[in-house]
Amino acid sequence: MGKTGGRGDFEWVYSDQPHTSRRKEILAKYPEIKSLMGPDPHLKWVVSGMVLTQLLACYLVRNLSWKWIFFWAYAFGGCINHSLTLAIHDISHNVAFGNKLAKWNRWFAMWANLPIGLPYSASFKKYHIDHHRYLGGDWLDVDIPTDFEGWFFCTPTRKVLWLFLQPLFYALRPLVVNPKPVCRLEIQNAVIQLTVDIIIFYLWGLKPIVYLIAGSILCMGLHPISGHFIAEHYMFLKGHETYSYYGPLNWITFNVGYHMEHHDFPSIPGSKLPQVKQIAAEYYDSLPQHTSWTRVLWDFVFDDSIGPYARIKREYKLNKGE
Repeated sequence: MGKTGGRGDFEWVYSDQPHTSRRKEILAKYPEIKSLMGPDPHLKWVVSGMVLTQLLACYLVRNLSWKWIFFWAYAFGGCINHSLTLAIHDISHNVAFGNKLAKWNRWFAMWANLPIGLPYSASFKKYHIDHHRYLGGDWLDVDIPTDFEGWFFCTPTRKVLWLFLQPLFYALRPLVVNPKPVCRLEIQNAVIQLTVDIIIFYLWGLKPIVYLIAGSILCMGLHPISGHFIAEHYMFLKGHETYSYYGPLNWITFNVGYHMEHHDFPSIPGSKLPQVKQIAAEYYDSLPQHTSWTRVLWDFVFDDSIGPYARIKREYKLNKGE
């Protein structure tokens, strides 16, 4: 796959994102895709099983030595927690209970948030809407690295550090790029999360808390699953800003690899995105795609033409009040 866009500046384009027009075209040709939209009845049970697994793990790790705490945090717990962040991503599109029960989705996302150890779900929802509506939007899409990130993290060593610190940038970048007032749901998310953390600490001590939070940070940083952060929108081929991955890691990440399909149809749950690709295969089979998230990370680090600057940006004209 030819590559471009690693150093100097972002790739500026002056056209609308491709997902809007492709969505209209696909729906006109395959109206049956509309039947895939709506809630996934299995999602709440899968997510609840993962949350309960992590609560059980908190009990099991309470007396382990610190080296084993960090080992299991990286090898097991963090994988579940990263998967839960992707469940929260799905839930942010109201696919757990549907649009008519939007508040249920917000509360359920807080339940999915509990093993992550830090409040996340309400803030993610607030900014993720903009990522879809204003994909690549300057000062709007906080998924785009800052100019400082693009300028500084431009060598293999620095890019490894950037990947390791990805959770930090992911959390702090919105506050710098597009700060928004704290909302009531974010306060509720923080209070619920802190309360559960305190209960776990009271019952089983500090080690389960470290197990949860360390797992979240480590597995959202330099970890094979984290390849999806880079694979989704970093410009590995000039002019292409969204890429899909159809490999086995989709089994534990709620099909987030079907990212082209997801941006075309964000209201379709991850579990049904393979059906979108199957129905409208001619729209997706010929598009650039990734075959390995680990290879994505390797190329990102060692290919000089790829770095935090390898993103497409565009200007959006906002209506008054937006």
